[in-house]
Amino acid sequence: QVQLVESGGGLVQPGGSLRLSCRASGLFFSRYNMGWYRQAPGSQRELVAAITADDSTNYPDSVKGRFTVSRDNSKNTVYLQMNDLKPDDTAVYYCNAASTLSPRNYWGQGTQVTVSS
Repeated sequence: QVQLVESGGGLVQPGGSLRLSCRASGLFFSRYNMGWYRQAPGSQRELVAAITADDSTNYPDSVKGRFTVSRDNSKNTVYLQMNDLKPDDTAVYYCNAASTLSPRNYWGQGTQVTVSS
């Protein structure tokens, strides 16, 4: 059974930092492209960071220079370092795993990030 478990969310003041983690189990982690998405109330889910199986990364302009995605295949874990957080970053953050070998695609349960003073 595949599981993606996010952690590290919480309440932070504007300008602060958080590091999210997503630990995967039940899949061959190194053969998956991993992504972080977020969804704010009333908005569509959007990609905020992606890292491929061969460590290429991609970010939308809204977070470029502030967010950094990384992975540790030995720990089956992907991270999202978020710096200089803004109130607009408030959302539920989800981890996604997409197989490089099949259409398999999995989601975590999400972790809440709230940026507020």
